[in-house]
This record gives sequence, C-alpha cells and structure tokens, in this order.
Amino acid sequence: MKISRHLLSALFVTLMGVLTSFGQSPPKSRPAAAEKFGDVDFPTSCKPAVQADFNRSVAILHSFWYERARNEFEKVAAGDPACAMAYWGIAMTYWHPLWAPPDQGDLEKGAAAAEKAASLRAKTQRERDYVAAVNAYYHGWQKYNPHRRAVAYNQAMEKVYADYPKDIEAACFYALSLDAAALPSDTTYANQKKAGAILEKVFAAHPNHPGAAHYIIHSYDYPSLAAKALPAARRYAAIAPAAAHALHMPSHIFTRLGLWQDSIHSNLASIAAAKQALARGQEGLGDELHAIGFLSYAYLQLGQYKAAEGVLSGFKGMPTTGIRIEPYTVKEKEATVRVQIALERHEWKQAAQIAMPEHAGTETQAVVAWANALGAARVDDVPAAQKAVAKLQSLYDNGLGQDNSGQGIHYGEMELAEARAWLAQAEGKPDQAVSLMKAIVEKVESGKADGLIYPPLVPAREQLGDLLLAQKHPAEALAQYEIDLKDAPNRFDGIYGAARAAELAGDKAVARKYFAELVKLGAHADADVAAIQQARQFLAGE
Repeated sequence: MKISRHLLSALFVTLMGVLTSFGQSPPKSRPAAAEKFGDVDFPTSCKPAVQADFNRSVAILHSFWYERARNEFEKVAAGDPACAMAYWGIAMTYWHPLWAPPDQGDLEKGAAAAEKAASLRAKTQRERDYVAAVNAYYHGWQKYNPHRRAVAYNQAMEKVYADYPKDIEAACFYALSLDAAALPSDTTYANQKKAGAILEKVFAAHPNHPGAAHYIIHSYDYPSLAAKALPAARRYAAIAPAAAHALHMPSHIFTRLGLWQDSIHSNLASIAAAKQALARGQEGLGDELHAIGFLSYAYLQLGQYKAAEGVLSGFKGMPTTGIRIEPYTVKEKEATVRVQIALERHEWKQAAQIAMPEHAGTETQAVVAWANALGAARVDDVPAAQKAVAKLQSLYDNGLGQDNSGQGIHYGEMELAEARAWLAQAEGKPDQAVSLMKAIVEKVESGKADGLIYPPLVPAREQLGDLLLAQKHPAEALAQYEIDLKDAPNRFDGIYGAARAAELAGDKAVARKYFAELVKLGAHADADVAAIQQARQFLAGE
C-alpha cells in the first residue's frame, strides 16, 4: 500500500512522541538488509534463484505479517512464474487462522491464488499436497462457515504432517491448523495441547524457527497453560526482531502470568518496530494499535497511571483514513484504552461519559456502552445506566455476539449480562445483580463466552467479587477474588479487592498478605495511588 511522505512524516513524529512519553529513547532505524525473521528451510521445486526469497517469505508468514509476506511471495512469483508454492504462499496470506475470518474480497483473492497454485501442478507430490490443503480451506467459501473451512484445512494438513514426518513446516502449519480448528467451548484444550506437544519438539530441535516459537505461544495462551509457553515467549522476540507482531506476541504470555514489566518492554519494542515498518512504507499501524492496548493495561496493573495516560497521547495525529488497519481503527482503539484507564482507576463518572467514536463498529460500540453502563451504575445514575444497557441490548438483538461463525463466541452476551448486573445493583436489586453476574461467570469459564478485547477489561469473576463487596459480603467477595487471581495473577484490582475484603471480614492475616503484595506490585507506582497509600497505612498500623 502506497503511503504519502507527508503521512509517514506525521506518523514518525507521532510515534517518536509516544516513545518519548513512555520515557524511552526511540531505537535507531535498521536497514532492511539487517531484518531478521528467523530461520526457515522450506525446499521447493521452484527455481534455485528464488529459494532463499521463498524461505524468507515463509518466515515472515510465520510471524503473521500477512501483507509483507504477500509482497514477498509476489516477488517470488515474479522471479519464477511457474512456482506453484509462491501462489500457495499468496493464498495463505489472505487467511488469518487465529484472527477474524477473511471478508469476501480476501476470500475471492485467496481462492484465486490457491486455484492458480493448483493449476501450475508443482513438480513434487509434497508441494501438491500443501496446495491441496490451502484449497481445502477456500473450497466452498460461499456456503461454508469459517470454522468448517478451518476444520477442512486442518484435516488436509494432518495428512501432510503424517505423510512427511520430517517436514518441519508441515509440523508447524499442522499445529497452527489445530489451533484454528479448536472450539472455545472445549475447555480441555485438546487441540491446543496436541499442537503444543508437536511444536515443543520442533522448538527444541530448531530454537530459531519463528513458527515453532510463535505457535507455542498461541497454543498455550490460556490461564491454565500459559506457564508452558514462557520459554518460547522469552525467545520469540530474538528470533524475529524485525516483525512487530513477534515483539508483541510474548506479552500475551506475560499478561497471562502477571509479568507486567516484561509486557511493557515487549510492547514498547513492538511499537518501535511498527514505526520502522511505517517509515519504510509498510503496514505497521495495526500492530502498533494492538501493542498499545497491552501496554496501557500493563502500566495500569503496576499503578503507573500517568504512564497509562501517556499512551493516549500517542493517538494524537495518527491517521484515521488511508491505511488498512485491522482489527481496530485509531479512534476505536483510543476509545477502548480510555475504557481501560477509567475502569481500572475506578473513575466511574469518566467511564459513564466516554464518547462513542464516530462510525465505530458494533464491537467498539458495545465496549463503550458497557463502560458507560458500569460507570453510571457505580455512581447510582440509574437513568444513564438504563440508557447504556438499552444500547447494548439493541446491539445484541441485532446480532452482536451471536454465533454466526460456528465457534460459539458470545462476547456481546457477556457485556450485556455484566451491564445488566450492575444496573440491577444500582436499582436496589442485589440478589438479581449477583444472579446475573454468577451466570455470566459460569458461561465465561465454560468457554461459551469470550471477550472480544484482550487483555480483558475487568474479569467477570472479579466483578462478582466487587458486587459482593458492595453488598457488604466481604468473606464471599474474598473467595471470588482469590479464585480469579489464580487465572489473572498480579491484577492490581484483584489483589486490592482481596485485601479490602479480608480487612472488612476481619481476617487481618490475609489482609496483610494481600496489602503487602499490592505494595510490592506498586513499588514504582505513582505516588498518589490511593490503594497503595491505603495498603501502606494498613501495614504500618498493625
């Protein structure tokens, strides 16, 4: 995509400002020749002159830099028009297995590339099998839902993996296909564990392979599995430092494990890499926006509220048109970060007043309406909370969060239920509030509901603890906070909630434990964070 020099200049200045506001010096630009994406050896029957470029293209694909990978595969095709695998690669870039399904335009382009690859009849059966697998995904795209097509690809790649057991790429792409075909309702994570086991073997033998490290992180990106991915998370950024996604992706595991400073470093590096990509006229803004969400979340968990607010300054001057951004536009991502900050800081009035971005998609509309509802309810502004809940209900009635994908994802239902619970609390219906929140907690933890936004915006079980604490049931609230902290370790509000609940329940020993944890967590927090001041006063007064 061609970007004007004026736009690139504005982006460069903006991103320099972002890094400066974080107290970090922007890294020096690296020449393209120094880019590193990891080691891939994917032999083909294409001309020897394009083999190195093909390997590089696959390495970039493994780091989900789809547009860049597509450009590289197109160069391979230009160098060898008879190279079927170049068109296989192009087709692979139009499908993002772990992201939103491709739209009609991308499906048409991906299917055309897959058909072109098949028509070229690669010289080896192995290559033809890879081509058949990607065609299995695009086959019948007009009538089959995304999950069914992902399963078809998974089944085809299983055969490739079985037929070529020494093929590292077959192992990695098959493992990724297992993750893509997994259903959220399967809380045994059977597919993910199977994928992880395959990838761990590849990673042990090939520690510089980008796909092995990357897909391990995705396979284990769940609270109960995250610790298994920590070695890969520690390694992946060094494997493919030129890819912004590779620098960001370890922070998924750092977030799961409550390693906030690691997440901060990871996402600052990702933002810098995205800036460098933009400076070269390559896609990068979407990567930066994604990293920003994780960065602000990590700052908030350390009580570094000024730094989190500094993230917002990075949105000033960013382009809102002219660049393809997935999955969020600039204004939408800015709104979600404002939601994060307001709710984590308990700034309920601000949460109630967060403005809906113009032309926002339904998902962002729901996040903002959800925050408006929670904020208004927490300050007992029942009419405003009712209005926000009505907005959520309207979105849900018109399809938001309903299962149109075959994957059982109902994030719209989750947001609506949480908002209705807090509205019931404000309306003086405490039993109904707790009942609604307990129901959505069960659904979330059964795998039948999933939040669109990650990192999560206040876990449902933590909200249940908040409700019980507001209703003066501190012992019950403490039990909920402690359960939630197992899945969301080192969450600032989870620890603070547990400390307050224990204190109000009269359990000084447990209160001391959690207040001490909070002080340790906030060792470098802003000086005026009320929760940490309270923790220190409690510990000093014993």
